[in-house]
Formats: sequence, C-alpha cells, structure tokens
Amino acid sequence: TEIYPLSLHDALPILTMFALAQLADSRDPETGEHLLRMRAYAQLLAEHLSKTGPYVREVSRQFLAEFYRSTPLHDIGKVGIPDSILLKPGSLTHDEFEIMKQHTIIGAEALENAAKQSSFGEFLKMAAVIARSHHEKFNGGGYPDGLRGKEIPLCARITAVADVFDALTSARVYKDAMPCEAARELIVSQSGQHFDPAVIEAFVACYGEFVKVKAAVDEGQVDAGTPVVCVAHPLPLISPESLLAAGSLSPSLS
Repeated sequence: TEIYPLSLHDALPILTMFALAQLADSRDPETGEHLLRMRAYAQLLAEHLSKTGPYVREVSRQFLAEFYRSTPLHDIGKVGIPDSILLKPGSLTHDEFEIMKQHTIIGAEALENAAKQSSFGEFLKMAAVIARSHHEKFNGGGYPDGLRGKEIPLCARITAVADVFDALTSARVYKDAMPCEAARELIVSQSGQHFDPAVIEAFVACYGEFVKVKAAVDEGQVDAGTPVVCVAHPLPLISPESLLAAGSLSPSLS
C-alpha cells in the first residue's frame, strides 16, 4: 500500500477543489451525473492501459491514483464562462465558441495556482494538464494549443475519450442523448483523428464496462463516494470523514 501523508492544512484546498468541480458541473442541470460517469470511464481506460498496450510503463500506480483524483476537475474552468453561452440551447456563434474555449485555460491556470499553494499538489498539477488539453485532437485540430499526437499529455488523451463518450450519450440543453452503440461507432471512427488509436483500442475493450457504469450511475446505484472503477484497486474520492478519521490518504494500491 502506498501512503500519501495529508495534513488538514493541505486537505482543505483539495476538498475545496472537488466542491468547485461539482459546482461547475451543477450549473447545467442536465449534466449533474457527468463527473461520476466521466471519472469512471476515464479510470477504466487508464486501468486497461496499465496492463496492456504501449503505455504500460507510463500508467503506473502513482499515475492511476493521481488520475482518479484529477479527472473530476477537467471542466472546472467553465465557472468562468457566462451562462448565456454555457447554457445556450442552440449552436454557438464563432465568437461564442471562442469564449467557450477559454474554459480550458481558465481551469488550467486556477489549478496551477492551487498546486503551488499546496505541498500535496501532484494531482492538481495533473488536473491542470487535463483541464488545458482534454480538447486537443490527435491530428492537431483541437484547442487551445493545437497539439498533435503524443505532444498531447497521455492523461488528457485518455480523458478526451471518456469525456466525449459521456457528452454524446448524455442529454444537454442543445441536444438529445445518442444511443451508446452509435456513440461507440462514432468515437471508433475518429481513431487517429480526434483520438489516440491506442486509447481507442482500450475503449473498445472496455466498452461493455462503460455501458454498465452508465446504467449504474443513471439508475442511482452510484454516488460520489462509490469506488465504481479501478476495480482491482478501489480508490474512493477524498472525503472529509476519511481524512479526519485516518489523518492520511491511503489508496488501496497494493
């Protein structure tokens, strides 16, 4: 087991970050379960990549622990986007989309600053990377930096697939939910274009588990404290109760 000492001084800003992530997500009433599903999908992909494929050495136990705590913060920058744009029921104009894209930079800068203020900031550093780069595309056509291929950090490449699957299969103010199988076909068709082909291979392998997670969350069988993924090594989210009871964060990674 790997132990990560965590003082109350360091715990409070981390817990605050999770509260802010939930706040950002709750601004859209139709995506209230987004953090739960997306976190689960992302971790399923990361777990798979830790066992097979070209990224086995990169996806270490430390990576898995930090990744699990980082992914809920991917869209925290949306707190800086006006409701008139964030909740617009129709298509965004060019200018509105340029404003929307700024959520990646807003989130990254906020998380980078938070990481500097804490001695327990490793997962916040990863969260900042994910916040900035999860809308990059493998072919270089994404934003905000137009990164291409492996220039895009692995944590962001994994998050991108999880985030898009949930976006496609969830109802939003501007669209209906797409059936899971149709979303699967669309995502697979973007291998090498939008997405890293190795991550798409993991997605295909994990697709059945994605469907199970979606059903569990949508049916209310899962809440924010349920370790729905990282099946071999459950990693519950940080909670005030566990911190006060144990005085440290002890993810089950043995």
